[in-house]
Amino acid sequence: MSSVSKSAGAVPVHKSKAKAAQTRRGLLYALPDWLMIIVLFFVPIVLLVVMACSRWSLLGGNRGVNFPDNFVKVFENKLFWPSIWFTLEYTVIVTVFLLVLGLGMTMIVQESSKWNNVLRTCFLLPSATGLASASLLFYALYSPQVGPVTKILSSLGLMQEGGSVLATGQSALWATIIVIVWRFSGYYMLLMMIGLQAIPGDLYEAARMDGAGSWRIFRSITLPLMKPTIVMCLVYCVTGSILAFDQFFILTKGGPNNSTMTVVQLIYNFAFDSKKDLGMAAALSLIVLVALVIINSIQMRGMRDNTK
Repeated sequence: MSSVSKSAGAVPVHKSKAKAAQTRRGLLYALPDWLMIIVLFFVPIVLLVVMACSRWSLLGGNRGVNFPDNFVKVFENKLFWPSIWFTLEYTVIVTVFLLVLGLGMTMIVQESSKWNNVLRTCFLLPSATGLASASLLFYALYSPQVGPVTKILSSLGLMQEGGSVLATGQSALWATIIVIVWRFSGYYMLLMMIGLQAIPGDLYEAARMDGAGSWRIFRSITLPLMKPTIVMCLVYCVTGSILAFDQFFILTKGGPNNSTMTVVQLIYNFAFDSKKDLGMAAALSLIVLVALVIINSIQMRGMRDNTK
């Protein structure tokens, strides 16, 4: 009787030791990932907070805590609110264009035809171009000296002879939007194509047997079942638009008269151009980070609500 009880008690001990060894092994496998997260995420965040709360110039280094002076100077800067409103305007326009065009191109290439492969290649080809390269390409196209765009618009009476597409704030905004739509619409088409192909074909067949038309099928089946994919694309698009820098830095450099100054460009100016103040740049970066966390949290909550 005692030998049976001893053997029964040994089994849980053996299992607990095996489970502990398995846990240690799993933690060991996850250690490189945790080290990368700490080094590449947590340490920069801590450094950002320290810089935002310190008098930290580009050449002079850290000169002590001055909280909340950096945040006060950021909010009092004359370019802060104009850059916020311009970034929001740009984000809304680009998001609408990319989501609508991405979904439209997805519906086009989803229909079976002999031109599908050609269309998919044409739509995806700009996505292989780097954003800086695409911006430089369109900068040459918009150039009054060598580009054809100015000559075409002048011949149509839409622009004065020798003018520039980037000469005014609104024209520079739309010229930049064209670059982004050309570069990223194929990428969002690919994302939405994955979501569309995940919808079971039986639903479409049943709807057609019930006499539903194309618009009714799109509104009642395609659009509701693609909501998680659309929300995911919305998160990507909004985040990328708020952090826009390369295209405006290459095409407009924030001009004319700071009319195309984005928030990230303002961070760059604080750090390396006008102020050379890393403390102000870090303070504005922290504000942008908090805003992005709030916006993305709202969007992700919308995704969870749509998937219930």
